[in-house]
Amino acid sequence: MGILDRFFKEPNEEPLKTEWKTLDRIDQLDLIKEQSKNKPVAIFKHSIRCGISSMVKKQLEREWDISDEDMDFYYLDLITYRPISNQIAEDFGVVHQSPQLVVIKDGWAVYNDSHYSISVDQVKSLIK
Repeated sequence: MGILDRFFKEPNEEPLKTEWKTLDRIDQLDLIKEQSKNKPVAIFKHSIRCGISSMVKKQLEREWDISDEDMDFYYLDLITYRPISNQIAEDFGVVHQSPQLVVIKDGWAVYNDSHYSISVDQVKSLIK
């Protein structure tokens, strides 16, 4: 299987239905910090204008099999809400990228990756 093969859906393969919580207010970051003290919180930053970001989002949706009981999952449209993306970078000490997945645990970024390096398996390892 080639590196890009995993980003294309098989004819009968249905993507997982991920319950995205919309991140559209800067004050939600304080809530995310608090939530992360009980269970990890993932933030997926997506550029709706970028083809690579769209491919990564689809792949993430297909692979994501982490329950809402184990992790909260937020979606950020960073074209519309770029100031929130900037605040994420500042609050959690990560460099802004797109697409990007940041996982917050106990108020700190414990995982940060972008583009094709995003790994659901690595995220799962943080749920213990």
